[in-house]
Amino acid sequence: MMDVKGIVKEIFDLQKFDSGFYKQEFVVTTQEDYPQHLKFECIKEKTEMLQNLKPGDEVTVHFNLRGNEYNGRYYVNLQAWRIEKGNSTPTAETDSTDTFDRPPLPTDEPDDLPF
Repeated sequence: MMDVKGIVKEIFDLQKFDSGFYKQEFVVTTQEDYPQHLKFECIKEKTEMLQNLKPGDEVTVHFNLRGNEYNGRYYVNLQAWRIEKGNSTPTAETDSTDTFDRPPLPTDEPDDLPF
């Protein structure tokens, strides 16, 4: 399981095959000193994730790296399984000790513990 953040560059048309299999590919450009253009694929029902995206959207893509061999050649696919739109960096949470009321500390009670 891996993830990458970037900007959607292109979304390709849905591809349907005679076997009933279908997929849709899209390209995300990373925001680094040397940007990378990464082509991902969504298969079957995962193609629905692309319906709300358009080029220029900032996304975080969670994907699996898939490799296979066909006729002596090797192929690698980046198979997306979740896409988060927008800046999805978690925000800092407040200290949980301040979010609930603490009981008051006892003041003048005798200590009946044996130690």
